[in-house]
Amino acid sequence: MTQSESLPPGEEETVDEEQTQSLLNGSSSNGIHNGTGKSVAIGDTKFSGSPDAVENGLGTKPQETAIREKVADDGLELHYKLEDIPPWYTCIMLGMQHYLAFVVGIVSVPLIMCPQLCMLETDPGRGYIVSTLIFVSGMVTLLQATFGVRLPIVQGSSFGFMTPALAILNLPQWQCPPVEELELMSAENRTQLWQERINEVSGAIAVASIVQILCGYCGLVGLLLKFITPLTIAPTVTLIGLALFKEAAKEASGNWWISVLTILMITILSLYMRNIQLPLPSFKKGSKTRSTYPLFQIFPILISLASMWILCAVLTVSGVLPPGDLARTDIKMKILEGVPWFRFPYPGQWGLPTASAAAVVGMLAGVISGSIESVGDYYACAKFCAVPPPPMHAVNRGIGTEGVGCLIGGLWGTGNGTTSFSQNIGVIGVTKVGSRRVVQWAGGIMMLLGVFCKVGSFFITIPGPVIGGIFCVTFGMVAAVGISTLHFVSLNSFRNMYIIGFSIFFALVLPQWMEAHPGVIKTGSEFLDQMFTVLLSTSMFVAGFIGFVLDNTVPGSAEERGLTKWKEQHDTSTPGSTEKVEKCYNLPFGMELIRRHKILQKFPCLPAVKDYFPSTVPKIVK
Repeated sequence: MTQSESLPPGEEETVDEEQTQSLLNGSSSNGIHNGTGKSVAIGDTKFSGSPDAVENGLGTKPQETAIREKVADDGLELHYKLEDIPPWYTCIMLGMQHYLAFVVGIVSVPLIMCPQLCMLETDPGRGYIVSTLIFVSGMVTLLQATFGVRLPIVQGSSFGFMTPALAILNLPQWQCPPVEELELMSAENRTQLWQERINEVSGAIAVASIVQILCGYCGLVGLLLKFITPLTIAPTVTLIGLALFKEAAKEASGNWWISVLTILMITILSLYMRNIQLPLPSFKKGSKTRSTYPLFQIFPILISLASMWILCAVLTVSGVLPPGDLARTDIKMKILEGVPWFRFPYPGQWGLPTASAAAVVGMLAGVISGSIESVGDYYACAKFCAVPPPPMHAVNRGIGTEGVGCLIGGLWGTGNGTTSFSQNIGVIGVTKVGSRRVVQWAGGIMMLLGVFCKVGSFFITIPGPVIGGIFCVTFGMVAAVGISTLHFVSLNSFRNMYIIGFSIFFALVLPQWMEAHPGVIKTGSEFLDQMFTVLLSTSMFVAGFIGFVLDNTVPGSAEERGLTKWKEQHDTSTPGSTEKVEKCYNLPFGMELIRRHKILQKFPCLPAVKDYFPSTVPKIVK
């Protein structure tokens, strides 16, 4: 059985302790199997694949070492690994789970910006923008998971582009007239008003994205990987989760009872009921068989969201929730008014994008902060998926693909760029499903629902407190991944404790001060003002920058800094390591062409035959 044809979770046979010991003593020469080709469970560890799979996948290492490494690899107990292909119906359900986790976060950005675009609450253009953003996010998600970094990362709108976008719209020439005056305008004039403004923002994003494309595909971002260490990644990834506490608190505070119930339900399903296997009938070659399925651990978010959504609807209809309560299911129904059932987004649908020099340089700050955040997301996602960290060519390709996504967003007129969506990385940690195919299906679902405007907009009516409860869990999982990276370093070192504590705490303090003092940066250059404002308001950048500088300048031994273990994890000289990296991050096609022509191996965004992690241990400090 190949990996792509993996058994559904729950179908396994067991081997007792004596069999386990005999395997470790090398009594089996054909790998770990039971003669049937099915997966075998040793204690709590599952092995799946053909009889020769384990031996062949680990090269010529001694069998005991190979088995113990396999046990360590399965420590995360993933139901579906990166290369696994679940059944199509499972992919649809898991893809919908990703879509529901991301939809409210993605539409919050345009909903915040719509008033600045001079759009009324009842303007159907709001639904058009939301549908376009969902469609573009699905398109870029497919590109990223298939040709980019090739990890199961959902792409969506970013708050990093919001600050320069609002700065553009606050310029005197783009100020909105009073609401009373807007209401007296004809529908055509109001439409022209907001389309001129969104074209200015989208044009700036499209031009600025060219810089990100060049930085990614030309390898400038990948060069920084030589100096990115555990003490750089840990605070960066941790702050990806912690910095979003405001968004989680804002949604959850709409009705804390509903939010707490959502959190409790996810916790019970994913932790207390995670080992419950539901019996499911299955059919094979005309015969009926019995199998089990860990439904509660794979779909905790989907089950919790659907259940709480239904509960909120019942409480709304019965009048238990008072008018104005954010847990009511009818509070966002206005967005469905005037939205057609079918509308296909296309480039230039609002007119040709425009851009000014000031707008473009402002958007560059959003591009920089988004790229830095995405590198941290790549490491977090790889950790959740139990695969090696992305090599240089994969990171370069991922950042370049995000630049292509921003370019597409600008041409389609989304009014926002695209970047890695941290919420959905947390979903992988909760559900233990790291399959790339699932996120590819999620991208297809986004594109489909972006075309069916009425259906896509309907999911926006999910009560905010339900989403807030989900955010509390998923953002916490992302922060936990950052903290887990510290196992590489010595936590008994005062040097390391200082760097960790200061980088995380100051990254929480400085953005708060920047938010409380808008316009405090005055360098005399509008470009520098906007760039420093965005960067210093981004917690992930502040934490990563402090960790990067201190760890590469403060003296410390390689073992103390965690570089010894870090290098061992990235080392591709051990048998099987290179094959594992290639399997995860190589392009889906064209590899034979790259291997035949050495000139193609010089491109920093294409896989080289060797040297996936050059200069893993930085040489600035010895």
